[in-house]
Amino acid sequence: MDSPTSRRRTRTAGGARRAGKGATVVSAQPYATRRIPYFEVLDEAGLSLIEENADTILEEIGIDFRDDEEALQIWREAGADVQGERVRIPRGLCRRLIQESAPRQFTQHARNPERNVEIGGPHTVYVPAYGCPFVHDIDRGRRYGTLEDFQNFVKLAYLSPSLHHSGGTICEPVDLPVNKRHFDMVYSHMKYSDKCFMGSVTHPDRARDTVEMARILFGDRWIDPDTDKPRTCVINLINANSPMTFDDTMLGAAKVYARANQACIVTPFILAGAMSPVTVAGTAAQTLAEAMAGMAFIQLVNPGAPVVLGSFASSMSMQSGAPTFGTPEPALVLYVMAHLARRLGVPFRSGGSFTASKLPDAQAASESANTLLPTTLGGVNFALHSAGWLEGGLAMGYEKFIMDTDQTGMMQTLLKGVDLSENGQAMDAIREVGPGKHFLGCAHTQANFKDAFYLSPITDNNSFEQWDADGRLDMAQRANARWKKLLAEYEAPPLDPAIDEALLDYMATCKAAFPDSNI
Repeated sequence: MDSPTSRRRTRTAGGARRAGKGATVVSAQPYATRRIPYFEVLDEAGLSLIEENADTILEEIGIDFRDDEEALQIWREAGADVQGERVRIPRGLCRRLIQESAPRQFTQHARNPERNVEIGGPHTVYVPAYGCPFVHDIDRGRRYGTLEDFQNFVKLAYLSPSLHHSGGTICEPVDLPVNKRHFDMVYSHMKYSDKCFMGSVTHPDRARDTVEMARILFGDRWIDPDTDKPRTCVINLINANSPMTFDDTMLGAAKVYARANQACIVTPFILAGAMSPVTVAGTAAQTLAEAMAGMAFIQLVNPGAPVVLGSFASSMSMQSGAPTFGTPEPALVLYVMAHLARRLGVPFRSGGSFTASKLPDAQAASESANTLLPTTLGGVNFALHSAGWLEGGLAMGYEKFIMDTDQTGMMQTLLKGVDLSENGQAMDAIREVGPGKHFLGCAHTQANFKDAFYLSPITDNNSFEQWDADGRLDMAQRANARWKKLLAEYEAPPLDPAIDEALLDYMATCKAAFPDSNI
């Protein structure tokens, strides 16, 4: 069948080159590379104990793979004990399947090749928050998200040098039908940013639509001539339904993406005390078991398909049952899981800028800092939820987004470590100045002052008098002014009109084929 993809593929590459001329370029490093050691909290004996416990969970207790007979048959053929929907996996099988074929590190390709990201190894990719039904700003307060809000956050992520990725469901555009909004979300990432993005996972058909739209977007670049396989252009969030369960929605989406060689982040989503034991070691063992079961399944579907070990572990109030964030126990889980992922040999996703606060206030700042610092020190490769998270993930905050991107900028400076070059040692400056003088006017300071220290775009370091004269603005108010300025000055990265037309044609044809639904 002659699809919009095949009809237009021959004329997209040249158009993309033409469209790139004269474009406004947003400067940013495509990803961060650490030059500091990992912070680790367990020794060999402790790590081995948790790995043994994870294998015991897989072998003796098992994992439910629900409402997917194909998945069960795949496990039977691999040698697992399948009883009903319960899959018990022989000790060591998951680890062997993962280590035999899953890549330790992979490239996610962006439509602008200069924004390709490396996921795994010493690299960290900071990504906006995901899945929020509400949005918040200090002018209008809390409200349901719309497509306009979604597009605004895609634009802000594109304009943020310290974010390397456009993300996925940054907020839910509830003004669109549930069964069709994925088209507009995926298209918005493609249209309003040239960074990497995430695909839809809420139904296997929506995953297939994402793959087809990515195929249209990348055109001749979709297939890697060295492997004759699709390049990995989309990364996707496959959550376990903890405890110890995968449902048919997630399994269906995982199979679609795996067969298309697109990346899957397999993440147990855990509120400890409700969905896992209350202890760090128990939560880590369960997380490892669930994640390995999902990643091994993907390797059975398509050996070599990129996978990421995900861990989302939060504590909860034992008094109210409410999720809590920024507490020490989830940080310990993160440090342990990051180390286990490195031992397993796969990239790691965790962390972010979490808070239960409803406002971009001191609670939001302290809780987010207590999550983002372990994210950075522990060695997270794909840091989802790095910007915008409010209210335990129920709301995406405009001001919070700006505040968080300031922090991710600082974290990237931290990851660079200590400069021991001749310039970094600064011996010429010390010799020039000598005892009893100052360094402000020396040649070394003059040569380095513009980028000597991280410069925040929103903090106020002026005198009280200057702050008073400027209107006594707090950080949220300064962040409010900044996001408005960024959106007012936004210019879209150029997209070849032929590709844009093909995407719009595909969306219109698909939307017309079935009625709107909010299911």
